[in-house]
Amino acid sequence: MVSLKEDKSLFNKSIHCIKGAVILVAFASFFQISQGYEGTPEEIGQMIAIDARESGKGFKNFTANMKMTLRSKNGREIDRSMRLKVLETDNDGDKTLFVFDRPRDVQGTAFLVHAFKDKPDQQWLYLPALKRVKGISSSNQSGSFMGSEFSYEDLGAAEPEKFQYTYLRDEDCGEYECYVLERVPISKDSGYSRLVLWLDKEALRTKEIHFYDRRNEHLKTMIAEDFELYLDKFWRSRRITMSNHLTGKSTVLVWEDYVFGTDLDENDFTRTALKRVR
Repeated sequence: MVSLKEDKSLFNKSIHCIKGAVILVAFASFFQISQGYEGTPEEIGQMIAIDARESGKGFKNFTANMKMTLRSKNGREIDRSMRLKVLETDNDGDKTLFVFDRPRDVQGTAFLVHAFKDKPDQQWLYLPALKRVKGISSSNQSGSFMGSEFSYEDLGAAEPEKFQYTYLRDEDCGEYECYVLERVPISKDSGYSRLVLWLDKEALRTKEIHFYDRRNEHLKTMIAEDFELYLDKFWRSRRITMSNHLTGKSTVLVWEDYVFGTDLDENDFTRTALKRVR
């Protein structure tokens, strides 16, 4: 017959075994989910974001053509055509230039972004009708870019140093399995309280982003699809859709004619060069 003291001892041992099993299961699950990333959810989120950036480095420069389609709530569409030029910058953010070619009312309009890792991006808009270059301050970058559902902020560089990341979970996203991360802007000028991102595990491509406004309401959803591999290393989406859940409007960007290794240099990405864009 087991004494009360022995019974209590057996009970305590059982509890410790159960607790240990729970911890081991949780520990194993954590490593299965993190797929080689170790640390806190915040540390893992930051590591994934940095790896995603590093995987896209080394392209030096490229050009592309883009069609922008603005869709109203009732389905009315307006098309715009533009050219894109991007210059990679060592140890900092890239430099990007958008030039509108059609329709006639926006022809010659140009938008220049100098991105940085540890400070707000510098942005300028050239308006040919006024023959004037207008600076877009960081406090105004939450405004709509040329009437689209993309803000000026959305067109800047998402450098990991500008955000606080948290790994949330693994989740299926179409034919892929994705990391799901929360991204919180450090800048108080951001138009967003947070963003939730889906990055596929195969190549760390951003497949989907949910944007939450300053009231933490789901404002917009961006979906990137039809990815193509260039130079056996650089993935680029050929179609990006931004849907505004508040207005019912959407903007679709369709990219084509990517060309890498052009003769672009720093002189093509200055405020003065904006006025010479053709």
